[in-house]
Formats: sequence, structure tokens, C-alpha cells
Amino acid sequence: MARHSKLQKQVLSLYRQFLRAAQDKPGFIPRIRDEFHVNAAIKKTDVMHIEYLYRRGQRQLELLKDVNTKQLGSFSKSKEDSS
Repeated sequence: MARHSKLQKQVLSLYRQFLRAAQDKPGFIPRIRDEFHVNAAIKKTDVMHIEYLYRRGQRQLELLKDVNTKQLGSFSKSKEDSS
């Protein structure tokens, strides 16, 4: 079995923390899984980008743990913006 680097272990731990924090909040778990799945395509050698996303994830986790958080918002490009 392959050993994980320290950063990989931190990301896996963050993922588990997200799933635990989202258990009581409907609709969050699929979004969390999708986000991690999309970012899984990032090359392992792109450490700066991974660390940036890890720090951003930590901040988002703190927001998710807040009892007042009831739903997720997202930004998406509209068709007019992409042309």
C-alpha cells in the first residue's frame, strides 16, 4: 500500500472533517464530494495550489461548523460571462 505524504494526510483529514460537519445539514455532502472529486485531478506536484485549496477548505469548514449555516451558496459563470 502506498504511503501518503503529510499534505495528503492533511487533505484526507480535512475531507473527513467536512463529511462529519455536514451530516446534520441536508444537501452539503454531495457538494463536498463533488468539490473534492474535481480537485482530485490537480497534480500532486502542484503543492502551492493544493496548499491554497487546503487553507481555503479550512476556512470553509469553520463556516460550515457554525450552527447558523443552513445552506450553501455558489458562484457560477453565466452564459453571457463566458463569451
